[in-house]
Amino acid sequence: MENKNYLYNNYLNMARNLRTENNLLKAMSFYKKAYALDIGKFDIELLMDMALLYDQIGLSSEAESKYLEIIKLDKDEAIAYYGLAIIYNENDELEKAKTFYKKAIEKNPNYDKAYFFLANIYDEIGQKEKAILNYKKVIDINPYDLWAYANTACILEEQNKNSEALEYINKALKVDRRHYKILFNKAVILNKLGMIEESKEYYNKSIKENPRYPFSFLNLAVIYREEGNFEKAIEIITDGINENMEEGFLYYNRACFYVNINENLKAINDIKKSIQLNEDFLGYMKKDRELDPIRGIKEYKEIEGTSKQ
Repeated sequence: MENKNYLYNNYLNMARNLRTENNLLKAMSFYKKAYALDIGKFDIELLMDMALLYDQIGLSSEAESKYLEIIKLDKDEAIAYYGLAIIYNENDELEKAKTFYKKAIEKNPNYDKAYFFLANIYDEIGQKEKAILNYKKVIDINPYDLWAYANTACILEEQNKNSEALEYINKALKVDRRHYKILFNKAVILNKLGMIEESKEYYNKSIKENPRYPFSFLNLAVIYREEGNFEKAIEIITDGINENMEEGFLYYNRACFYVNINENLKAINDIKKSIQLNEDFLGYMKKDRELDPIRGIKEYKEIEGTSKQ
């Protein structure tokens, strides 16, 4: 028995060292050697390691099997229920995922990650109040969870509870005052509250933190467009294009801005570019009343003519 224990521990140590070195397949081969010994089939730590590694390398069925083995050995092991929930969640089996997140919470009432992903599901299926309730539970357990605050703010903004949304996004900013997506979300909320200059300020902050996020440029440009300042809108969206040259919607929106200042050939060139990047813009182009002033231009008709061939 002593030799078997030595061999088992040796396999286990080898597997864990290889995993630390990111040699995942080799690590799994040693985990399997350990599992092949009788002692391995009753070691929850080994089974958990194997389940997590199977999940990491994309073998979800094998991971599921190991989590079920763990639950058979210990029906109160919250991590195993959570692991199963994650697998079902990733496979879009949302009802099963909900069941197992709830089971994980039943076994560990302070399982903040289980509450978080359960909230995500409720948000996805349209049960917004339940989503908020679970995000708030996350916050009770972990007052520094950035995305629990941010996601709550987004749901409240969707419900047009914008003042309350602003409170939660400000709490998110206390956790991370420089995250571009949080700055972006605050800009959206401020705009809805009619605080336009403050909204511009936060879009600019978002752009400064991450110029590779094109929606900050678009939303900021749209504010200037709504003010009738098409030149400023074009300047901003051009900056966005320079940073994100493969985003067709930026070209398409700039085309619409150009139409409003009678820069028709520039508009047509941007429409061409947007269609090259995403053919869906061909359909938008045909229905978009904002492009009516350029429909009779030869170059515009050529785009439609080419699309019909």
